[in-house]
Amino acid sequence: MKNPLLEYRSFLFFFLARVATTTANQMMMVVVAWQMYDLTHSAYDLGLVGLVQFLPSLALVLVAGSVADRFDRRRVLGCCLALQLLITVGLVAGTLGGWINREMLLIASVALGVAKGFQGPTQQALGPLLVPSAALPRALATVAAGTQAAIILGPALGGFIYVGGADAVYLVCGMLFLAAIGFVSAVRIDRAPNPREPVTLQSLFAGISFIWRRKEVLGAISLDLFAVLLGGAVALLPIFAKDILHVGPWGLGLLRSAPAAGALLMSLYLAQHPIRRRVGRVMFGSVAVYGVAILIFGLSTSFVLSLIALAVSGAFDMVSIVIRQSLVQLETPDAMRGRVSAVNSIFIGASNQLGEFESGITAGWFGAVPSVLIGGLGTLLVVGTWMQLFPALARREKLTSGN
Repeated sequence: MKNPLLEYRSFLFFFLARVATTTANQMMMVVVAWQMYDLTHSAYDLGLVGLVQFLPSLALVLVAGSVADRFDRRRVLGCCLALQLLITVGLVAGTLGGWINREMLLIASVALGVAKGFQGPTQQALGPLLVPSAALPRALATVAAGTQAAIILGPALGGFIYVGGADAVYLVCGMLFLAAIGFVSAVRIDRAPNPREPVTLQSLFAGISFIWRRKEVLGAISLDLFAVLLGGAVALLPIFAKDILHVGPWGLGLLRSAPAAGALLMSLYLAQHPIRRRVGRVMFGSVAVYGVAILIFGLSTSFVLSLIALAVSGAFDMVSIVIRQSLVQLETPDAMRGRVSAVNSIFIGASNQLGEFESGITAGWFGAVPSVLIGGLGTLLVVGTWMQLFPALARREKLTSGN
């Protein structure tokens, strides 16, 4: 069946840019981490690479959202991609010249974090301008399918190319960033730009104020934060692979890929069959299924059952993501989408980062299996609590207002 979104050429270029960028970022994560470990043999330094990429997004959240709302989002996104291309060129030069070291990799990681800090809210706010509101849920599902495919294939492609050297991976990443810049430059927006309001503390914090006032938006965003924070089990997969399921690195790789594979299949389904009714119940129900899948994974001693449980968790997490992102974007005026998307990006990043930290702490206290079971039960508790705290969200019938 032909996807009607292909009729929107600017959306198609935007989609291709997202896929190219995500693939390049996934490959960069592999090569930078591998190079760092080759240089230092330090697990601490591996963790530091991820941390210094996340911190700039947190520090720049208010500025990045304001920039996305005040300037042409295509140009902002193009600048972010150009910065990542320059970073990649520097890493190629350092690798070929033999003068790359720990400090250079950390500086490059910080710079990548800055670029991503502006890129995230900008591309989230740009997407809704490229399709009609009625087509937005299908558009978000299509983008999600492309990015999930890139998340699955990117690391494998990076690892395969790494056989030819780190410089070969960086060169391919550079070509992908260059292609993404070309795609973004072809995007056209048939809408008048938003008027630039003066930069004040009130305008910088407007995104936070908007989310706080719109309780359904607050409920949707915070549901993801606490549900994923408690239900995350990815950080503990090496323990389950080795000590519980008794599989080697190949098994760990499949376990790590299972949630993304489930998410990809579900996003492909949602791209053809968007959810139009009872969206509140479907969102809460999908998060509840996610929690049950995490519980099954925690109790499982079968490798096959564990793979299925993780795939189901990824699939129903994707249902929640598409509904939540559609609701947030449709409820937010375009003039504020950048600032609201910036806050939303921090919630998503914090849920993933803090979720891994929470899993590690509880596993240290109680063991890996109890940690996952506590997380799954916690997710179900959050679902029940949020349905009571945000009843209008639970009863919401359609994504658009005026149900």
